[in-house]
Amino acid sequence: MARTQPNIIVTGTPGVGKTTHCEMLAERTGLRHVSINQIVKDKECHEGWDDEFGCWIVDEDKLLDAMEDEAKVGGSIIDWHACDLFPESWIDLVVVLRVDSTTLYDRLAARKYPEAKLQENLDSEIMEVLLQEARDSYAEQMVVELQSNTSDDMDSNVDRIEQWIMQWRKDNAEGASA
Repeated sequence: MARTQPNIIVTGTPGVGKTTHCEMLAERTGLRHVSINQIVKDKECHEGWDDEFGCWIVDEDKLLDAMEDEAKVGGSIIDWHACDLFPESWIDLVVVLRVDSTTLYDRLAARKYPEAKLQENLDSEIMEVLLQEARDSYAEQMVVELQSNTSDDMDSNVDRIEQWIMQWRKDNAEGASA
């Protein structure tokens, strides 16, 4: 059965604005904001806590099992710092948010990230690790890179993604009725 709503991943280094983008998109489009961090905690899709990095050690198999039914239905805006574990058949668009290093440092420092976690995330952003991961994992036309340095950037990004969702719905409604 074909999905009637798209699934979108909003990914990027911690601090780029994923959650804010996802919340705005969910409010404007009626799609579900799916926080992977919340699923990992609520459904115990982890192997314990990493004290050094201050995060859960995700069990990817449990996570995919927990998400599979919703993914098949569609209508999810998936909010997480990684994207390569999700099957391409589940996903219609991958949005990789990017931010300049100075802005990212300030955002992560304000969150009081441990030094090791702060440095790892800065290095990841500078080296375009998550952008490359998305490009390696999904078809080229599915991946879009957007800047997220300012609130104006965020508004523009949400407008652009909302337009994409409206077009997806139109294209797939026409295909379903043909």
